[in-house]
Amino acid sequence: MLTRVDRYLARLIFVPLLATLTLAAMLLLLDKMLRLFDFVVSEGGPVNIVWQMLANLIPEYLGLGIPIGLILGILIAFRKLALSSELDTLRAVGLGYGRLLRVPYMYAVALAALNLAIVGFVQPKARYAYEELRFELRSGALGATIKVGEFNRLGRRMVLRVERSDQDGRHLHNVFVRAETRDGRSLAATADLGTFLATRDDETIVLRLLRGRLVHDAPSYKAPRVLSFEQHDLPIDLPAIEAFRGRGDGNDEFTLPELIQLGGSDATPEKLRDSARANFHFRMVEVAMMLLLPLLAVALAVPPKRSTSGLGIFLSIVMVVTYHKVNQYAEQMAAQDRFDPVIALWTPFALFALLILWMYWTLAHKPGGQPIGALERVFAKAGKAVGRLLPFGRRDTLAPAE
Repeated sequence: MLTRVDRYLARLIFVPLLATLTLAAMLLLLDKMLRLFDFVVSEGGPVNIVWQMLANLIPEYLGLGIPIGLILGILIAFRKLALSSELDTLRAVGLGYGRLLRVPYMYAVALAALNLAIVGFVQPKARYAYEELRFELRSGALGATIKVGEFNRLGRRMVLRVERSDQDGRHLHNVFVRAETRDGRSLAATADLGTFLATRDDETIVLRLLRGRLVHDAPSYKAPRVLSFEQHDLPIDLPAIEAFRGRGDGNDEFTLPELIQLGGSDATPEKLRDSARANFHFRMVEVAMMLLLPLLAVALAVPPKRSTSGLGIFLSIVMVVTYHKVNQYAEQMAAQDRFDPVIALWTPFALFALLILWMYWTLAHKPGGQPIGALERVFAKAGKAVGRLLPFGRRDTLAPAE
């Protein structure tokens, strides 16, 4: 049963955890959103497809955002307790670090289970949906728009150019179109207005031209035929669109049960089996690492006495991101069969765990212990040195004039 202290800690952790998780996800999405807008516009696709693509990227970004949110939420909460001397009071009444870690570990276990569900089942399918949207944009299956002021190729034998369009591209103004047939006949037309119309045949649409002139030529004609028209319908054969591949082109699209099946089957090609095993262990160490983050957060949250340095916050982000990058490199090495996946991925985890356990033991069980005390002193001296070098950090040593 949660005590009043536990509920107080839960509130202190929840706010920075949620804020950090939201901020990290938003920053990652904003960086990707700009590139997606450029990609969609260059492919001539509808802009609203960007939001669907971003939604499919959220599970991938949460895989890194959740650990960062967890460690910063716990770290900021314990840092607040330390700076306000509440932590010393709680320890003085008999609540040690082990007791105070009950609530952080509740958060850690719940978020680790959530992260396992995301990276194990949600992210692979979302990644496949994202790649499918990219394919459909490139192939035109999403209904690519006509680029105004440019020559747009419709199929192999037709070119279309419009000066202006309105009503979401349904009405085209100042239209030029030229089409050729396999037997050498050609048709060129200009029109004041144009619009696309659907037909009963899913593979054909009609371009209806209004108030224009048409030039028709063929090898058997002595001279091209020119005529004016009020309305002319030009059928357009839609190009065949290739079906998208099945799920599983990359390991990121396999769920955990599928990775286990591929990695343990002798019928699986050796290269695919190695990469599947490497990806499975990569996901496992990423989730297992979250169970160590409460210890790391507490070890980095408590600054030395008479210090308000925020070095621990900086180090926490650096350590989590560095560990993630090391795991990515180890996964690539294991996928290439240079190392066994167990050794390549669980060795960095063991070293990371030993470092965290040492840092926590130094803080919690060594009198006056401060795991990053040496770094705190180095950064403090460096800060003072930089301050003296800067113009606003210098003091006038000359005595004022009498």
